[in-house]
Amino acid sequence: MESGGLIAPSETCSSDGRGGGGGGWRAARFLIAVGFLERIGFNGVQGNLVMYLTGPMGMSTAAAAAGANAWGGTVLVLTLVGALAADSRLGRYRAIVAAGVLHLLSLGMLTISSVMQPNHPHPASCHDAAAACSPSPPPPPSLARLVFFHAALYLLALAQGFHNPCSEAFGADQFAASDPGARASRSSYFNWYQFFNSFGYGISNTALSYVEDSVSCTVGFAVCLATTAVYLPIFLLGTRAYRAEQPVDGALLARLAKTSSSAARAWTARVFRRKDTSCTERLLAREEVGEKGFLAKLLPIWVTSIVFAIVSAQEVTLFIKQGSTMDRRIGARGGLVVPPAALQSIVSVIFLTFVPVYDRALVPLARRFTGHPAGITTLQRVGVGMAMSCLAMAVAALVEAKRLRAASDAGLIDRPDATVPMGVWWLVPQYALVGLSKVFGIIGLDEFFYDQVPDDLRSVGLAMSLSVRGVGSYASGVLVSAIDCATRSGGESWFSDNLNRAHLDYFYWILAALAALEVAVFVYIAKRYVYKNKGEP
Repeated sequence: MESGGLIAPSETCSSDGRGGGGGGWRAARFLIAVGFLERIGFNGVQGNLVMYLTGPMGMSTAAAAAGANAWGGTVLVLTLVGALAADSRLGRYRAIVAAGVLHLLSLGMLTISSVMQPNHPHPASCHDAAAACSPSPPPPPSLARLVFFHAALYLLALAQGFHNPCSEAFGADQFAASDPGARASRSSYFNWYQFFNSFGYGISNTALSYVEDSVSCTVGFAVCLATTAVYLPIFLLGTRAYRAEQPVDGALLARLAKTSSSAARAWTARVFRRKDTSCTERLLAREEVGEKGFLAKLLPIWVTSIVFAIVSAQEVTLFIKQGSTMDRRIGARGGLVVPPAALQSIVSVIFLTFVPVYDRALVPLARRFTGHPAGITTLQRVGVGMAMSCLAMAVAALVEAKRLRAASDAGLIDRPDATVPMGVWWLVPQYALVGLSKVFGIIGLDEFFYDQVPDDLRSVGLAMSLSVRGVGSYASGVLVSAIDCATRSGGESWFSDNLNRAHLDYFYWILAALAALEVAVFVYIAKRYVYKNKGEP
């Protein structure tokens, strides 16, 4: 299967990768801009979803967390659908165009859904029992609105399924494999793509969350719609500059799936050195099972990244609920109240400050010692991210225990609507550590899976990275629901709607222990992994 070539989407790509445009950084910048704008629109919905579900939608904390995790998991798991469609039939260019259309449709539906909801104060705006806030819960949404809302939400998930793996992979495709500097440029591209994604996150987590909390969710969703409407024209403007590969034959995907089981047996022969392994299996393992065995070869790395993904999911769910109970006033007179979802901007700030430092200072420094083009290997980078996620959960548990003591000392145990006399800035360390873990882990996983799949299946590679986070989000929801059910039957749930009687700290300690175990298993497997590119140590 030949690759390379330049896109005009309906034209056949030339075999040498040349045509109307040569790719490179000129083309990649369009994809970085697209990613930036799309993050503003999408995260304007995701970032405040838990508060929207517990507010206007009237859900309990546990139900909202489980629902948000289930939707977040679907968003990321659907990337496998989008990637397979792109790499087998559509091509990445058309997949990104389809994603743009789906974004417009879904965000338009969400805006209409919000208009249908009767006006009711958002609970996050009821700080210090302000007079404007009603103590009564919002009226439950009608069945028709509930169905319409979830249809819009899951249509947005489908849009993400096409956008997420294809946009980032299409940008990386702009660096020709024949270019000696392509490897370093691609690694730098992944850093800068995530840098501007985080810039978009930061804007949505501050400006948009403030609009949704203080003005209305309808206005916030409308801004998301307007922002997303800009990204499709910008993507189309870069058409003449893009360099792309033709999608592979769909029959190849079936053959790859069919051979994965035999490849798995060969992989275990190399990693676990079974005594009953045949000579043929050992030879197959030594030759890395060819391209058809890549799924089985990557599966252990994928599985041992799930706990890391579970930890990352807490940033957009339980961390926000923690912050909603704390003193969020800033300024000399406390006139400005920070929306709970705005705390996620700390992660964006970490990306915006640390990615340039990593790319421009740490990588060249590490390169002097290792000789590796990216400073350290992708799996070493992922391992560092996992270790930081373990530390983040330990810090989160300690901070939550302090918050519970502050609530008890102030006599607020049975007053869930009162503000706990503890500044929200106590949450900064856990958000910062999650941000650092993502700088290393998320970018590392993206680059690793992109690089280790066959050249014609780059979108599938990035979808594998994204689907880890999706499964982690599902697993987080299942874990929350299971623990909620178990602890509720014995008394107060760890996820009680009254967070002053809940025990999020216990949950965080469980995640810290699981993350520590994951690091140990990951290191064992990573040491035995043989990279597809022999230049990797």
